[in-house]
Amino acid sequence: MDIKAFESSSAGKLVPISGKDVRSAESWSYFAYVPNPLPAEVSLTPEAQIALGEADRALGALNAYLTLIPDPQWLVRPTLSKEAVSTSALEGTFASLEEVLEADYIDEKKSTARVREVRNYLRAAERSLESLKTRPVCRSVLEELQAILVEGTRGETYDSGQLRKRQVFIGNHGRPISEARFVPPPPGRVLEDGFSDWEKWVNLADRVPLLVRVALGHYQFETLHPLADGNGRIGRLVMTLQLLESRVLDYPVLNMASWLEPRREEYIGHLLKMSQTGDFDLWIRFFMKGVAEQSLATTRAIRELLQLRESMQQQLREVKDKSIATSVAADLIGSPVFDVSSIARRYDVSHQAANNAVNKLLRLGLVEQIGQRTYGRLFICNKAMRIMNSF
Repeated sequence: MDIKAFESSSAGKLVPISGKDVRSAESWSYFAYVPNPLPAEVSLTPEAQIALGEADRALGALNAYLTLIPDPQWLVRPTLSKEAVSTSALEGTFASLEEVLEADYIDEKKSTARVREVRNYLRAAERSLESLKTRPVCRSVLEELQAILVEGTRGETYDSGQLRKRQVFIGNHGRPISEARFVPPPPGRVLEDGFSDWEKWVNLADRVPLLVRVALGHYQFETLHPLADGNGRIGRLVMTLQLLESRVLDYPVLNMASWLEPRREEYIGHLLKMSQTGDFDLWIRFFMKGVAEQSLATTRAIRELLQLRESMQQQLREVKDKSIATSVAADLIGSPVFDVSSIARRYDVSHQAANNAVNKLLRLGLVEQIGQRTYGRLFICNKAMRIMNSF
């Protein structure tokens, strides 16, 4: 960490820390950065105000567009699955959307470690939506989500599911703390107080515009780095929860991680720069640009999915389909990967009726079989998958 770059920061302060390297058993002394509590009011530059306005309008248009969809719930699981892929990729865990969706139909023990880790995020996200019905964004919720996120992975440690009990730092694995890019606050009272201040601020800072609150709240969470592992993924999930809790978004379809993934270095750089200088203008403008562009991309993709849905249904109408194939085709935008058994259960029909419907979709070229298995066959709607991978 470039100590000099943080010495004059107006956003926080350096505090001395010490410890012992578990690998070398050598003692060390260094500094950690402790952010100040976030302000009750925020003054934006004209450029940031313009960016905020554009983001507000784009997000509002996305939410309005959702009202045109017969059942927006169709989009929730595939969108969360795509977010799981993107947010995990930001942390160096890579799996394709197809792999994640396929995992619903195979023995979990046969999944790769990276797919299991990505699916843990999906489980945590789905649990967070349930929690939001009865609890606000708070410590107990985030601790529970982090425990789900790291369960059975390399990130599961003795202090999982709680605020971390040890000093962590951000940098290259195996290198000493003196070579870290960033060192967050030490565990104990400093971290406890900082997290408590953050928790109150994200829920009570009503004089700060919502999207600014989301942006600054994300900065503060990442800077506190309150968990032993999974801070980035949990921090990005919190952004979605704030939008849902504030009712500016009715369904969790805005996948900010997908926008941030190709801009990873810029994303990290803005957060680091804010700690060094205390100037939040560039970070807010960057974040608002992301909200605006991703809202527009999501609206466009949803429109394409609905057009695809209508096109597939029209093909079945033209062949005068009287089976459940038309219903299956209509649901492909929300369930692009499936097997015959899941179709039989979903539509409460016999296995033979489900198999006949799937074969009809195959003949029309609406779906394709994954692999060459003759038993437990999996199918995919590649046209829907291509659209889902585009936003």
